[in-house]
Amino acid sequence: MGPRLERIRLIRNFIRNWPPRHQHPVSRVLHAIGIPMTILAIPLVLWQLHNSDWPNWWRPVALIVVGFGIQYIGHKIEGNDMGEFIGIKKRLGKPYVEISPRYADRA
Repeated sequence: MGPRLERIRLIRNFIRNWPPRHQHPVSRVLHAIGIPMTILAIPLVLWQLHNSDWPNWWRPVALIVVGFGIQYIGHKIEGNDMGEFIGIKKRLGKPYVEISPRYADRA
């Protein structure tokens, strides 16, 4: 499988696996806030680098930390691990919760 097809497969898997892992309404709201914050950090850091805006380095860092923190709270409410943690735990051979047991029968 070529790199392009692999990327397409990963994107399809991500889209297919996202709804079952985010079923609690509060978790979805927190993700609706946290994901854009995290994504916004990328153009902000590029803009700051382009304009040599070093004194404000904390702004994109704060967006990432707060954005991920909000999503982390959503996953605690949901009862499962964040996707980033799942990947790390899989590689380390540690146990993880992909879909909350309370929603497992719906997945």
